[in-house]
Amino acid sequence: MKKLTKQIAALLGTALYFAAFNFTVYENLTKRCHNQTSAEMQAKSVEVSEYLPFDANSKIAAVDSALTLSEQPPVIDGAAGLFPVYSAFVHAVYPESSVHYDGERFTPESAMQYTNTRGAYQAIAEGTIDIAVCVKPSDAQLAYAKEQGADLDFIPLGYDAFVFLVNGSNPVENLSCQQVRDIYAGKLHTWSQVGGKHLPIDAKQRNPGSGSQSAMESFMDGQDMHANPFGFLGSAIGYSFRYYVSDLVGNGGVKMLSLDGVSPTPAHIADGSYPVVSSFFAVYDRHNTHPDLPVLLEWMQSDEAQKIIADTGFIPLHPQQ
Repeated sequence: MKKLTKQIAALLGTALYFAAFNFTVYENLTKRCHNQTSAEMQAKSVEVSEYLPFDANSKIAAVDSALTLSEQPPVIDGAAGLFPVYSAFVHAVYPESSVHYDGERFTPESAMQYTNTRGAYQAIAEGTIDIAVCVKPSDAQLAYAKEQGADLDFIPLGYDAFVFLVNGSNPVENLSCQQVRDIYAGKLHTWSQVGGKHLPIDAKQRNPGSGSQSAMESFMDGQDMHANPFGFLGSAIGYSFRYYVSDLVGNGGVKMLSLDGVSPTPAHIADGSYPVVSSFFAVYDRHNTHPDLPVLLEWMQSDEAQKIIADTGFIPLHPQQ
């Protein structure tokens, strides 16, 4: 009887050990990689269906402008984080008949498209769209446009903060710009080196050619980025744009760090005190002869369009009255 009791106890102990091990692995590794956003967000990086033009339930900053473009207006595309902006532009000045969305995607004949930053820069280079609303391209995207014979011009539309993100439970609240560069250059390896816990720093990067990756490469100012081989055992740092994190994703359990002691608030972006402010642009090929293009580009910098930018949550070119 004693032998059986010992065997049962040993089995229960083994089961409890593996249960504890599985829970630890899930909490520290698997759970961090589990995407809890919707299927549409995972596939497209933005809830396109919630920000459509000409939809009574849309979340866009809807304005009906006195300007109306032709029945075949310029084909527009852009970045995921800027989709609410250019969707509101389309709502304001495009004919409703020019936009075609089949419930999952914009059809090929639609004057509005969404393929994100990488797709938009490829399309503008190849001449399949007329205008892209994006942040600055990568060197590779500029080179591809030149290779395709495109002469890109960049019309500034507004500003946003480029931000660095950590888990909401991370005690670190502020880093200097140099500390961030040293983390991504592989010179700082643990959070304790910057005032945090004694855990490895998992310095996450984004996909090549994405707007945030291009912004990060610019931020690094020529320094190469190196992954921490033990980072997966620690706590992550990543980067994005303020509006995308706070408005489109809704923070998702992360917090935005202050840089050099300045938080990325709209006021600090507007007054220039936040150290990493990024412009976004209407990008077009100077060779493009679409008759509506000049008037559309001029309108995008008008008070009406700038109010759309401000009402969406970005910082306009000029202070709003």
